Amino acid sequence: MKLHHDTDSKASNGRMVTKLLFRLLPVQILLAAISAVNGVVSGLFASNFVGETAMSAVALFGPINMLIYSISFMLFSGATILCGTYMGRNQFDKVQGLFSVDLALALIVSVVSVLGMAMIAVFDWSGFLTRDEAVRPVFNAYLLGQAIGELPYILGNQLSAFLSMENKIRRTTTAGLALIVVNLLLNVLFVTLFRWGAFGLALASSLALWVFFAVEAEYFLSGKSQLRFDLKQIAWRESGALIRIGIPGAASNGYQTLRGLIVNALITAYVGSVGLSAYAASDSILRFFWAIPGGMLAVSRMIISISVGEEDRQTLTDVMRNMFFRFIPLMCVISALLILFAVPMTRFFYRDPSAPVYMMTVWGFRILPLSMPFSIMCMHFVCYGQASNKQALVHILSILDGVVCVAGFTALLISRLGMNSVYIANVLNGVVTTVVIVLYAYLKNRRFPKNMEELMVIPKEFGVPETDRLDLTVKSMDEVVTIAHKVQDFCQDKGIDQRRSGLAGLALEEMAGNVVDHGFRKDKKKHTVDIRVVYKDDSVLLRIKDDCIPFDPAERQKITDPDDPAKNIGIRMVYRMADDIQYQNLLGLNVLTIKI
Repeated sequence: MKLHHDTDSKASNGRMVTKLLFRLLPVQILLAAISAVNGVVSGLFASNFVGETAMSAVALFGPINMLIYSISFMLFSGATILCGTYMGRNQFDKVQGLFSVDLALALIVSVVSVLGMAMIAVFDWSGFLTRDEAVRPVFNAYLLGQAIGELPYILGNQLSAFLSMENKIRRTTTAGLALIVVNLLLNVLFVTLFRWGAFGLALASSLALWVFFAVEAEYFLSGKSQLRFDLKQIAWRESGALIRIGIPGAASNGYQTLRGLIVNALITAYVGSVGLSAYAASDSILRFFWAIPGGMLAVSRMIISISVGEEDRQTLTDVMRNMFFRFIPLMCVISALLILFAVPMTRFFYRDPSAPVYMMTVWGFRILPLSMPFSIMCMHFVCYGQASNKQALVHILSILDGVVCVAGFTALLISRLGMNSVYIANVLNGVVTTVVIVLYAYLKNRRFPKNMEELMVIPKEFGVPETDRLDLTVKSMDEVVTIAHKVQDFCQDKGIDQRRSGLAGLALEEMAGNVVDHGFRKDKKKHTVDIRVVYKDDSVLLRIKDDCIPFDPAERQKITDPDDPAKNIGIRMVYRMADDIQYQNLLGLNVLTIKI
């Protein structure tokens, strides 16, 4: 049988994926950096205006914050992956139901978190975290201030994920910048002027989160969004699937809560509170740079989930290739710069080189960045495992990365290496998880992986074989007619009758030509139209994808002109003759699916 495949389409699809990833990346990094920016600001004001005990309070709050984030992450990652899968299948009604149930669950979690944190602070139940009589009251005050911001923090995480799906980059950027500015100004007011100490640190962060949430929520309340919260549309039946999909990835954050408690206990026992202060200082700035891998994962997660829904092997592997050949090298450069500037970053917090906390912090900046490139690979494979139901791989990586490796290596090394054992343990954790990913592929394939599909262990039955699909790329109007003939020939080779084969060619020519004629001319950017034709169950599916301005042909086909009856006649004819036509704008891409 003749193999129909345009090799140039692979390269074109890869370029489109790369362009999409890097277009979404800055905003996702900003969103991932929000809590990190709060941490940096809190750390700077704590060390310079409150004192070392406040830095210990910030460090002690870390595991609690990670626990709350892990629950929030479970909700928005499960919702994002499930929504992406439904989008890939053109089931937008289910996306609406998921949006509503996700926000409802997030609201419940928020209320429970606020009440729990407030009770611990007010009734002084924090003894399970610290017995230090000097640190405990400071920590209680800090915890009470943080409780005020938990509701906008958790709900804001959910809205950020859905704003990205609606391609509202400016809205999320504005919200993030507003948070940073408000947090900084309120810290100046509460900490340096009012002298509210640790409570002022936390209150500034909490009120800034309310501003962040308000900016995001206004879009969904304005009636302009595709997704709208509706009590009647809350799909409670989807809660189980949402949580099931979200738990494995969130488990990693949950494990990190346990890891934080164990590591904090080891530091306190072997190093003392000075070690906690050093760890909090280095972690507060590095957490900002950890937002880069977090942002990389966020954009990949959306595309991975949509690709799994579409059973699109090519896009799925293109995402992972970008991770290996673009994201990881970029992170290596950033890590090297962090190591180079270890001393200047330390001096933001501590200025006396003779103080023990000074060199402990310096070594944190010198060693911890080495773990960042490894983490990108681990996080991407956890995300891919979630979307493709590889639960064993997800759970193994989550527990190793979350707690076993870092806590285990720290426990083994801390008596000999002191504070540096914590930093080295993070690097060894990255090495172990990388080995596990390769070993998993080896066991599944019964040989070492030779290509990306084997490393990802993509099942052979995933998607349709190359002989039953045709991938094409259109760059100009001259190519449209030629490619339409290729589509017609492909259909006839598959035994499709002449009428439907002709309609497939006509639909492709009309719809792709429309994109070239209108979309290509709207700006000065270089565009392509990626086309996939799939033969499945005696039906032909045409998927036309482009990165031009949003364009829904359903709206165009409704437009008639009494003076020109032939206007849009091609689009109207395709809509009348096709079995089904679905349009979506996914992450800024126009995706049109036609079933014949």
